[in-house]
Amino acid sequence: MQTIYNSPLYCVVEFTDFGTEGQHPAGGFEIMDKALRREIFLGGRDAEQFRASVRQLIAAEPSAEDLDDFLAAYTGVMTTPVALH
Repeated sequence: MQTIYNSPLYCVVEFTDFGTEGQHPAGGFEIMDKALRREIFLGGRDAEQFRASVRQLIAAEPSAEDLDDFLAAYTGVMTTPVALH
């Protein structure tokens, strides 16, 4: 588990040692909206797509605002309340 992005609005954590051998090798990502206190977990194909989109975004050398705007696209599907672990 590694925090790959942290801003005043969002936090993204990557899970690389995720589950068992039978699970998808892409691992997973947890995206948290700090203002809404909601999160979503992306695993499998969703994680692959997210990783590819992030790589493409990073190649364009985005600002922090660009990154937050990108993550804002996931706000509508964040239905899980953030819980402290």
